[in-house]
Amino acid sequence: MASSVVLFPGIVWFLCLFCFLCSLPLAICNETENDRQALLCFKSRLSGPAGVLASWSNTSLDVCDWHGITCSTVSPRRVIELDLNSEGISGPISPCIANLTSLERLQLSNNNFNGGIPSKLGLLSRLRELNLSKNTLEGNIPPSLGSSRSLTYVNLGMNALTGVIPESLANSPSLQVLLLMSNRLSGKLPKALFNTSSLLDIFLQKNNLVGSIPVVTATSPPIQYLDLSYNHISGKIPSSLGNLSSLIDLRLTENNLVGHIPDSLGHISTLEILTLTANNLSGAVPPSLFNMSSVTFLGVANNSLVGRLPSNIGYTLPNIQDLILSSNKFDGPIPASLPKAYNLRQLYLYNNSLTGFIPFFGSLPNLEELDLSYNKLEAGDWEFVSSLANCTRLTMLMLVGNNLQGEMPSSIGNLSDSLEWLWLRENQISGPIPPEIGNLKSLRRLYMDYNLITGNIPATIGNLHSLVRLPFGQNRLSGQIPDTIGNLVQLNSLKLDGNNISGRIPADIGHCNQLQILNLAHNSLDGNIPSEIFKISSLSEELDLSHNYLSGGVPVEVGNLINVNKISISDNRLSGNIPSTLGQCVVLEYLDISHNNLSGKIPQFLTSLSSLKNLNLSFNNFDGAVPGGGIFNNTAAVSVEGNHDLCTSIPTGGIPLCSTQVDRKGQQNASALLTILLQCQLKEIMICVPAFQQEVYLFVQHKLTEKGNKMQQRVDFIDSK
Repeated sequence: MASSVVLFPGIVWFLCLFCFLCSLPLAICNETENDRQALLCFKSRLSGPAGVLASWSNTSLDVCDWHGITCSTVSPRRVIELDLNSEGISGPISPCIANLTSLERLQLSNNNFNGGIPSKLGLLSRLRELNLSKNTLEGNIPPSLGSSRSLTYVNLGMNALTGVIPESLANSPSLQVLLLMSNRLSGKLPKALFNTSSLLDIFLQKNNLVGSIPVVTATSPPIQYLDLSYNHISGKIPSSLGNLSSLIDLRLTENNLVGHIPDSLGHISTLEILTLTANNLSGAVPPSLFNMSSVTFLGVANNSLVGRLPSNIGYTLPNIQDLILSSNKFDGPIPASLPKAYNLRQLYLYNNSLTGFIPFFGSLPNLEELDLSYNKLEAGDWEFVSSLANCTRLTMLMLVGNNLQGEMPSSIGNLSDSLEWLWLRENQISGPIPPEIGNLKSLRRLYMDYNLITGNIPATIGNLHSLVRLPFGQNRLSGQIPDTIGNLVQLNSLKLDGNNISGRIPADIGHCNQLQILNLAHNSLDGNIPSEIFKISSLSEELDLSHNYLSGGVPVEVGNLINVNKISISDNRLSGNIPSTLGQCVVLEYLDISHNNLSGKIPQFLTSLSSLKNLNLSFNNFDGAVPGGGIFNNTAAVSVEGNHDLCTSIPTGGIPLCSTQVDRKGQQNASALLTILLQCQLKEIMICVPAFQQEVYLFVQHKLTEKGNKMQQRVDFIDSK
């Protein structure tokens, strides 16, 4: 009896264990099937390129073989990662995804997912990485995402999300990376954002966030990257940001921040990138900012900062690569030590009040971009140009709007083979353009307009085959346009206006078949307009040949300019009729052919140019009736004065009615007749008869046409006399 009592519990235990082991495969099977059904549910509302989700099929039982799926390696094999990045998939994110209860990584970026983010994603307790960036998701960020205690990485950037940043998400205990950039988020920054013990990277740029930057109350938060650029954040920069002692990258560009830059920022020893550009900051830059040995990028442009740059700046910023101080109120000279910052790649000091001579920057082997425009700098003996020849990586040299005087040295041709932008406009540079300019084979933009440059355009300009823009306007250039200009086949803008250039327009300009702007106005050019110019179908913005001595007719090829917005050929010596092909310029907005010797009727097709906004036909020899309709209905947009033989059928100030003009002609003929009669003496009557008969004939013809029978009676009366 005793043995049976002992045996019974053992049997019960064995039976329980047996039942558990038997049910275990069924439970495992159920979990796997749940994952499969969740994925099929997720797929059911999606579309995309053929074959992307072809493996996701009811007939395929093992989800671990499906495209984009990663399963755990131990049984039960659950779905732990769903990666469909950049697959071209469209549709909503189904809440079914929350049934993947073992999911650790969800990667759906760079697709066309739309709709809202399911709040049930917060139920995925094992989820560590969530990447839904680069889609068209909208609506609010679910606060439930902050409840996941495993979540370390959240990237919802580049969508159309609205609403506020949930406090729960900012306060998530495990979150390390938060990327919400390029959405439409609004509201204030969560106070917990800078005071958590886990957040390392915060990217909130390009939203509509408002309010001030929260005070950092924690002693040393671990934040390394903080980007709040391109929002509407206001107030002062809190000095407590200096408590972010691990900060590597701080970006506050283009907000509404005011006040002084706190000195504490300059004491963050780990800081490598600091940009405060485009705010309303004022006062002097704290010396600590120019004394950060670790900083590689310092940008404080577009503020109202004042003062002089430290004389030792080249030594106190030993690792600086990009120094962006433009559009402030800095004054004084450029420190002579600045060329000692040997790692400099970009130096932007434009739009300040800097004075003195341009230093020698030839000691900067990595210099790529140098912009000193719109200051009060002087060239001295131009030796700084020779120095820059050592900067073999230089791609951009901008010296616009300074006090540069004297002649450009021939050493300008020794600048970097990589130089693409050379801007010297709006100075007082005199003398000729050095022929050596043709050595700069990589130049794409060469701006020398608004100076006092004299002499010819060197033929070597034709060596610059990469040129896209060439403005030499508003100088004192003379001589002829070199034929080699036709070698510039990449050119889209050629401006030589406001010079003393003479001779004919070279037909070779027609080879510049990428031109959008051609402005040769206000020169002394003569001869016919080459028809080749009107074969440049790319001309779209402007063709201005006005204020020259051009002669001949307007070439019929003008009709090829079907994309042009503006044509001005005024103040020349052009003759003939307006060619009918001009009517093919259907997007023409501005047409000025005034002050020429053009004649004939004003063509009716001008009324059909629906884009035309300004038409100047004044001071030519046009005759007949001014057309009605189209632009001619807007008298403020049309000028026809100075054409004495024009008339109109509608009363318009300054232009006679056509009927009145006919009467006036008849009266003039009658007056001439009476004058002849009075001047003819009796003894000379036979000599006057031919002239008399001619005037009678003209008078009769006019009166017959205009007055009918009544006028005929007057003629009979004269004949009877």
